Amino acid sequence: MNGFLYGVVLQWKLDLRSRTMLITCYAVPLLFFAVMGGIFTSVMPESKETLIQSMTVFAVTMGALIGLPPSLAEIYRSDVKNAYQANGVPLSLGLILTNLSAFFHLLVMSFILYVIAPIAFDVKIPEHPEIYWGGLVILIAASLGIASLIGLAVKDTANTSMFSILLFLPSTMLSGIMFPVDLLPKPFEIAGKLFPAAWGYRLMLESTFTGHTLWPLIVIFLAAVVLCCILLKKIRTR
Repeated sequence: MNGFLYGVVLQWKLDLRSRTMLITCYAVPLLFFAVMGGIFTSVMPESKETLIQSMTVFAVTMGALIGLPPSLAEIYRSDVKNAYQANGVPLSLGLILTNLSAFFHLLVMSFILYVIAPIAFDVKIPEHPEIYWGGLVILIAASLGIASLIGLAVKDTANTSMFSILLFLPSTMLSGIMFPVDLLPKPFEIAGKLFPAAWGYRLMLESTFTGHTLWPLIVIFLAAVVLCCILLKKIRTR
């Protein structure tokens, strides 16, 4: 119990001083929403039907893929790891707490967009909020799973951000939030389906949960969990 409390307190302190989390989970998504929301609704009035979903997918993808890996690298590639072990804290707790913290921040950011988008741009609120929020939760979980793999797998802390950006760019550009995926060349359309953003965006637009869009996200999440467990075992033996 003492080890758990120590891990919670340590994670809280890391979150408070993390500028990366603040920038990627709040500042950049809000700035992108303010600029691109105005452009989309002016150039393509029909985008008011899906603006909340598209801006939310961007915010979740950025906050997860770019915000989480540096936090994990700070734990497992620094003296924080030694502090965990010295105080009897399981190394897995660091992964769990950082994911819970990121999950909370991304959920808050998504709620902010959900509230201010109709006020700022007179956009349409999702007709099926239960599907929207359910799909959002699954999207966040799958995105954080991929982000956790980056944070645990990349050995050089300096390269963590580079790998994050390399996944973030195709994840957003090929997801359908910028333009319809039908306009993409077939190889790019197929490549986009490898990322959670594409499936999460489709799921949040649907009127009901369907296996066609739900199962890919679940498979991505479960695969990420298994791989993270393997990587944690390797980190323990170092």
